[in-house]
Amino acid sequence: MKTYKDLSEIQIDRIIEMAWEDRTPFDAIKLQFGISEQETIEIMRREMKPSSFRLWRERVQGRATKHAKLRTDDVDRFKCTRQRNISNNKISKR
Repeated sequence: MKTYKDLSEIQIDRIIEMAWEDRTPFDAIKLQFGISEQETIEIMRREMKPSSFRLWRERVQGRATKHAKLRTDDVDRFKCTRQRNISNNKISKR
């Protein structure tokens, strides 16, 4: 099983991007990178400013789309079509 230290900077950046996406479940992050929801939260805590982390946690906590078992059947994609791309932990302008 991978740990935070085993991940490259590019992988960490992608994990952060996936975690920010409202429709990407933690299960998809686990499948792709082999890290748990708790490890994803730890990465977000280490890599983000404290205020950004708090905002993210408030938004994600209890959100059905972040947990595959809580999703409804009408959610069939990971990323919203209107969501901006994130690169190097910064949101890109449209």
